[in-house]
Amino acid sequence: MERIAALIGLALAAAHPAAAQDALPAPAPETEVPADVLAIGAEDLRMTVPVDVGGRGVWPFVIDTGAERTVLSRELAERLALAPGRPVRVTTMTGLVVTPTAVVPALRVSTLAPPAIEAPLFGRVNLGAIGMIGLDALQGHAVVIDFDANTMSLRPSRRRKLVAREGEIVVTAKRRSGQLVVTDARWGGRRVSVVIDTGSPVTIANPALLAAARRAPARLGTLSVIAPDGSVLAADARALDGVEIGSVTLNGVAVAVADAAPFHRFDLADTPALLLGMETLRLFRRVEIDFPGRSIRFTLPRAVARPRGAF
Repeated sequence: MERIAALIGLALAAAHPAAAQDALPAPAPETEVPADVLAIGAEDLRMTVPVDVGGRGVWPFVIDTGAERTVLSRELAERLALAPGRPVRVTTMTGLVVTPTAVVPALRVSTLAPPAIEAPLFGRVNLGAIGMIGLDALQGHAVVIDFDANTMSLRPSRRRKLVAREGEIVVTAKRRSGQLVVTDARWGGRRVSVVIDTGSPVTIANPALLAAARRAPARLGTLSVIAPDGSVLAADARALDGVEIGSVTLNGVAVAVADAAPFHRFDLADTPALLLGMETLRLFRRVEIDFPGRSIRFTLPRAVARPRGAF
């Protein structure tokens, strides 16, 4: 049986195939970044954008629509000599953990300039990133991921539901604990709740989804899900055909099946649910997530049926 390893971060946050802890890279050169469009890093399936941390350097952060809070690596907090904050409890993929925080005086990314925050700290080797921008900084904005152009843009929300254009679908989401949960999705004739998680390269399914299947989907192997604190959650990798999101049907969707803590956090443990990661999102050409408008627009791929995927 094939064994596949991946790092999945906190509260639906980061995933990154880091094998060893490296020294922090030098900050990016002080170049002018357009206010509306940010270049996407190609380090892995996740998105990274340049973030100015307190005017003391620009660093590549992951934009994570699945994480409730913005987080930093301990290495970056130490390098910038950030003042310690209060310890906090954070939900990771494996459960609640208590972690120290650092006071971040200011962040600037595109049009975002959130006030000072207390960011939870994790080791970079397990976090898989220098830092991650979470929902606490993204509220009030829309995130647009253009896979054709390989760019991500952040803009102030128009605070109204998105309208589908030709070649697009728009789904409306419900809000749970600050997170958007899509309910206009189905698999195997059952309604499925979906959370868009740009911080994870893989899609996570809960056991309730697998239990609802009339026939077990094809097995791809096993997956070790590593949380930011280093704890490990065992997952079963499967391939799903016939995943419906709005009016679109996707085939060969690779998922990791695990009883991850965020499903309990959002009261989704007992109903079929997916944390939709970047591998699945890349089946679309463009994804726009409007948090205040509670809607998500998908630009349809030129061919929505894809071959059976694998991690």
